[in-house]
Amino acid sequence: MDNLNQSHEEGSLYYPPGGILIWIIITLELFTFLGASLVFLYYRGLSPMEFKESQNLLSPFIGTINTIVLITSGYFVANSIQKIRVNDTKGSSTQILLGLSLGLLFLLLKGYEYNQKIEVGIGFEYNTFFTFYWLMTGFHFVHVLFGVGLLAYMYNAVKHKKYDSNNYADAEASAVYWHMCDLIWILIFPILYLI
Repeated sequence: MDNLNQSHEEGSLYYPPGGILIWIIITLELFTFLGASLVFLYYRGLSPMEFKESQNLLSPFIGTINTIVLITSGYFVANSIQKIRVNDTKGSSTQILLGLSLGLLFLLLKGYEYNQKIEVGIGFEYNTFFTFYWLMTGFHFVHVLFGVGLLAYMYNAVKHKKYDSNNYADAEASAVYWHMCDLIWILIFPILYLI
């Protein structure tokens, strides 16, 4: 166990933050979203006018707010891990709660945006652009929903002092997963909303 903690603290290749399994999952997820983004760009090249007109139906303002919300949430989650490492349970739980609250806000804003689209009849089969929109943002939505569940678990575990400076690998893995949600959104947000 001491060797594991020592490798963990040193951030060795054999034990990156969160453990090797979460990094394998993240790599697969990133390749999935990167592949979807490349296919999206290919189809946009085939129908640039349709894609531009469809993009104009999105709200870059809501997308930007959601980007800020998610990145800020990631900041609080990272801070929570720093606090766990120094046995600051109260500080860690506060930081997780802030990150969790912002994660829920992201989901609410995205749900509001989805509702706007559905009310005007823009669904999955509306056109090629919106097929990609619903697939990519919907898949990301599910990831964030799962991540919020992890943060809720993390919050409860920290409140009950399950984690401390010698035992926080699970919390760190959850935080790494949450940062993956940030990274995926940063990848798909400009492609769908801005470019």
